[in-house]
Amino acid sequence: MVRLTLDLIAKNSNLKPRKEETTLQYLKKITHINFSGKNIDAIEDLSLCKNLSVLYLYDNRISQITNLNFATNLTHLYLQNNCISCIENLRSLKNLEKLYLGSNYIAVIEGLEGLEKLRELHVENQRLPLGEKLLFDPRTLHSLAKSLSILNISNNNIDDIRDLEILENLNQLIAVDNQLLHVKDLEFLLSKLIKLWKMDLKGNPVCLKPKYRDRLILVSKSLDCLDGKEIKNMERQFLINWKASKDAKKISKKKNSKKEDSSNSYISNFETMHHIVPVYYPQESLFEGI
Repeated sequence: MVRLTLDLIAKNSNLKPRKEETTLQYLKKITHINFSGKNIDAIEDLSLCKNLSVLYLYDNRISQITNLNFATNLTHLYLQNNCISCIENLRSLKNLEKLYLGSNYIAVIEGLEGLEKLRELHVENQRLPLGEKLLFDPRTLHSLAKSLSILNISNNNIDDIRDLEILENLNQLIAVDNQLLHVKDLEFLLSKLIKLWKMDLKGNPVCLKPKYRDRLILVSKSLDCLDGKEIKNMERQFLINWKASKDAKKISKKKNSKKEDSSNSYISNFETMHHIVPVYYPQESLFEGI
């Protein structure tokens, strides 16, 4: 068991205190701490590191996010590939901009209320029980609605992302290797996310649907890159023209169909109103007047 303590930080930091500096003064000025891949399993009280802005703790054995309430200046937090099952104790990190939580055991994206400056959230490759999928707490989504611009939710068995429509400033969505199936759901989402310019859905069943790429390009004016492939102006314009031509043919066909129905209706009404009854005139007898 290795705990991240102030003493451990002081001993292993790349920055060495000046001769006239005390350990307290030295710890106060530290802005970056990197203890990745050090078998850390717990975070102790680090509150003396008041200017901490970047904390690297990926590739460790941390099971709980604790003792970070002091870090109000923290902007980047790297906790990927640990043993974390719950997102907690982060609400005081008011200046947090980037949060990396990939490859943990998280089942619900929650506990991020109040993080109004969070721009990037990376929660890919969660080690979930067989058959379970990553879920989103509506309160957290609502809290991130205006700030979040990059979201990575790859390989989490997700089959529906329509709830992400609330993320109005999202411009990059990475959701590869999930279970997304319906093009209509994606069309709905893209109609809401008008700032999204990059979306990667490779490895989802929906990618095999007919006209999948064409339909998504047509519904989104902002999308520039889909599944790692650039959307060129020529491609988009061709699809727009093709759809306009197709729609025009549909409208013309409907009009012709209406005219035909109207004509048939007129003829039918005329026959009904002017029902022609055959008139029979008696023939003169051949023997009259004899």
